[in-house]
Amino acid sequence: MLTVTVKDSEDGVVLQCKGRIVRGDETALLCAAVGQQRRNVTLDLTEIDAIDAAGIGSLVALQAAGIYLKLLNPAEQVREVLKVTHVDSILEICEFQAA
Repeated sequence: MLTVTVKDSEDGVVLQCKGRIVRGDETALLCAAVGQQRRNVTLDLTEIDAIDAAGIGSLVALQAAGIYLKLLNPAEQVREVLKVTHVDSILEICEFQAA
């Protein structure tokens, strides 16, 4: 299950994600949450423990649709999937930034 909490930030909006970004309702929820934003979107992946091909596809599709995505603090297993699929070369990945 995926939960998304929206928080405003200076350079757009931060979506704090918790759970898994996988095929099914989770990817639909993520796309809907991101799609409602009309600015830069940072996805806080600190509490994401899994991402599959559908999740990767959703991230790429959102970026291709013109939404600038920044991925914040992906866990090691998520970071490895991003690296293996080369998504780390098209999406910005950064470490936690103090407020």
